[in-house]
Amino acid sequence: MHKEGEFDIDIRHLSKIEGHTDLEVRVKEGKVQYAHLKISESKRFFTQGVRGKPALNVAQLVSRICGTCSIAHLQSCIEAVENAMGVVPSEQTMALRHLTNDGLMVRDHAMHLYIFSLPDIMNADSVLELADRDKSLIEKALEVKSAGNELSKLVAGRSVHAPYPNVGGFTKVLTNEQAREMAHTLSHAREHAIEFVELFRDRMPSFSRKTHFIALKNPAYEFTGGELCSSEGYCIPRGNFWDHLDRVVVPYSQATGFEFEGKEYMVGSLARMNLNKGSLHKDTRRDLAGTLSLFPSSNMYMNNLAQAIEIVHCIDHAIERLEGFDFKMEQYKTPPIRAGSGIGVTEAPRGTLFYAIKVNEQGMVDYINLVIPTAQNFINIEKDIAQVVQDNFDAGKEKDEISMEVEKLVRAYDPCMSCATHFLKLKVRETKKAVRLPANPWTFSVEGKR
Repeated sequence: MHKEGEFDIDIRHLSKIEGHTDLEVRVKEGKVQYAHLKISESKRFFTQGVRGKPALNVAQLVSRICGTCSIAHLQSCIEAVENAMGVVPSEQTMALRHLTNDGLMVRDHAMHLYIFSLPDIMNADSVLELADRDKSLIEKALEVKSAGNELSKLVAGRSVHAPYPNVGGFTKVLTNEQAREMAHTLSHAREHAIEFVELFRDRMPSFSRKTHFIALKNPAYEFTGGELCSSEGYCIPRGNFWDHLDRVVVPYSQATGFEFEGKEYMVGSLARMNLNKGSLHKDTRRDLAGTLSLFPSSNMYMNNLAQAIEIVHCIDHAIERLEGFDFKMEQYKTPPIRAGSGIGVTEAPRGTLFYAIKVNEQGMVDYINLVIPTAQNFINIEKDIAQVVQDNFDAGKEKDEISMEVEKLVRAYDPCMSCATHFLKLKVRETKKAVRLPANPWTFSVEGKR
């Protein structure tokens, strides 16, 4: 055991996550003094770079914030621009957007679960080691991920930085024959996706810390639409989110954090599952009923299991729509220019993603603001890390074992550090005190002051 209960955990470049971050934990006299997640990626100033650009084109620009969940940024920005300019999408456009989200979730969750987190629960160093042990398991994983990629390419044009979705519609629409063929492909991948649900369920670590969960809530477990709801039992209009949000300047990190009504909170698959499990596709509920009984849960490792369940749900949801919708070619027309302000909200793979935009009379972007899932989870992650370190220290585990458990926990959040560092340049003071965002986001200036 460590001398007098004192040691540091210092992990440089945490592995198997999206982006780059370091971790520092200090234990003194047997008590955790602090846990610092230090996001080290440089800011990229997207929110400044798109000002003065045509609003109809800006979604393709901001989608470059992320190379994995670019479609979530694309969809949120499109919705914000449509709300600002008074554009109402057709029923078919909404069906295509839901399918686009399904493809995103399947391929993105599959990458995180099967490439990053699967080695954790299988006691392997990497997926390459797993491939040597059980080639068929990795082949099944890649088949599920491939199905998500193919759905995204068919419906949206590409699995990353998709070209077909635009403000007001899609520039290309799949045929009914293509839709039915894709449904068949997904049906085969579904069998493997269910196997992985069982695998993650049976190997789930135990951990619990009470926190606040927030997600969109709607009747069909869609990733757009509905109200923003809390595990504490209330819902708020999506446009009022900024009235409840505190931005927290973190002096040792390139990314800021957020609190909701002065408290840490969690967004992501676990939050969605805790709030919406009764709205999952009927086939998902039927085949995974026993697993679903484990939710709601405050075990953050269960975010992995929630993602595995969402893969099955998205496959079921997509199959039903691909088989039942009559797709027809719609001539895409550029919407007329109109000034206004709008909000766009999408459940990205890692949680609720918010866009606010202001468009002027020339159709140019005057202002844009984003709230990223990983930044919202930042403070919650640090508090969970501190608790995991304390629990494992009290259980008599050594430093190396504790460090491994911390890495597993961080990976369970599926963080995206690249997304989290897009923010505007702020005038930072050495303080951990929360800085409250203004109720009206349009008054929040580039320099971070009113």
